[in-house]
Amino acid sequence: MSSSSSGLVAGLTAVSLAAVGFLAYQASANAPSSVELAERRPSATGSGGDEPRRNPLSIPRNSGMGLRVVYSPNAKRVWLINERGRAKRTFPVVPGTATPKPGTYWVTSRTGYTTGTDGVRVEHVVRFAKADEVTVGFSAAVDGSLPAPDPKKKTGGVRMARADGDAMWSFATISTIVVVVP
Repeated sequence: MSSSSSGLVAGLTAVSLAAVGFLAYQASANAPSSVELAERRPSATGSGGDEPRRNPLSIPRNSGMGLRVVYSPNAKRVWLINERGRAKRTFPVVPGTATPKPGTYWVTSRTGYTTGTDGVRVEHVVRFAKADEVTVGFSAAVDGSLPAPDPKKKTGGVRMARADGDAMWSFATISTIVVVVP
């Protein structure tokens, strides 16, 4: 290959990489709250000596390694993490009133359809803990609703949109690790 051909290939490669980077930036700027196949990285905000803030979609620190579900009741978010430690999907959830303490749990049972502790018909129930004598599990309301739980009742359902419930059901089989972080 001549030096002019090498230069042309290098130039085309640089232009291609720049275009891909620009398109990736545009996609991330317009990403919905339910993000698949992407882990957002922390970014610095502010000026001067401000400490960088973590992007709320980034996988929480100290949430384990390998394939796992990460659940943050405070952030009202779940991450489905693949074997390589990358977020396969992240999405918002509505926690129940009974919240397990931070720690490591395992999926103990699954049910296709049932009625939740709040009386709502749910699907794709993935149970993993007990809190306040109530079983805690991820689920989606069959009618697609995501109401806030009644604060007077002990409810263990961590509700999500139906599409996110489908993803959870496919991902979190029996014995899958669930890490609860604040």
